Amino acid sequence: MSRNGSGAAGGTGTARETARRAKLRARASYERGSAKVVERARGRVVQAGDTKVSDGNVANLITIVRILFAPVFLWLLLADAGDGGALRWIATVLFVVAIATDGLDGHLARRRNLVTNVGILLDPIADKVLIGGALVGLSILGELPWWVTILVLVREVGITVFRFSVLRDRVIPASRGGKLKTVLQSVAISVLLAPLPALADDLGLDAAVPWIVGAGALLMTVAVALTIVTGADYLLQAFTRNRRR
Repeated sequence: MSRNGSGAAGGTGTARETARRAKLRARASYERGSAKVVERARGRVVQAGDTKVSDGNVANLITIVRILFAPVFLWLLLADAGDGGALRWIATVLFVVAIATDGLDGHLARRRNLVTNVGILLDPIADKVLIGGALVGLSILGELPWWVTILVLVREVGITVFRFSVLRDRVIPASRGGKLKTVLQSVAISVLLAPLPALADDLGLDAAVPWIVGAGALLMTVAVALTIVTGADYLLQAFTRNRRR
């Protein structure tokens, strides 16, 4: 009986020691992670120069604000419910401002030497969140076919996942074709978002309505085609690079 009691006590002691060691390892891992976060936050935030750059620099902060604009813009778009009223105009302006600042954060990063891996990854993500939100919103309102939205989202999400999958080996910035694709998508979506047909109708310019609708459809068609082409080219170039390694 004494032996059984001693064995049980020993087992309990071993379990406690194992738990204690696991807790210490978890705490050490947390402290190392916190130290890395603090270290990455140190450095230049606004100033130009050649010294270490903070991941929290002004260019990256602008990119983060652009990402946060997306849910606000989407709520305004859906709240308007296709009426083409003030909320729709505000949503359109917010989208245009958010997507236009893509050039601002990139310009600051390059001009002040604030380029970081975090910024290289966040910048295209901001564009995808804004564009994806706009496409989904337009499809919910019945103003854009769902197959267009799904096709674009599959391409964008797929390429983004691929970029993250090779992150340990290298950071892949957006190509020129990809940037042109984003510009065309942004212009097409801006035309579709703006309630220009309703405005033309209110102004008595009924003849202009078909032209406005046709221009939006044409721009979106070209943007979708470029989305497919650049996606295929992106994967082909990545495959070629891997074969050369």
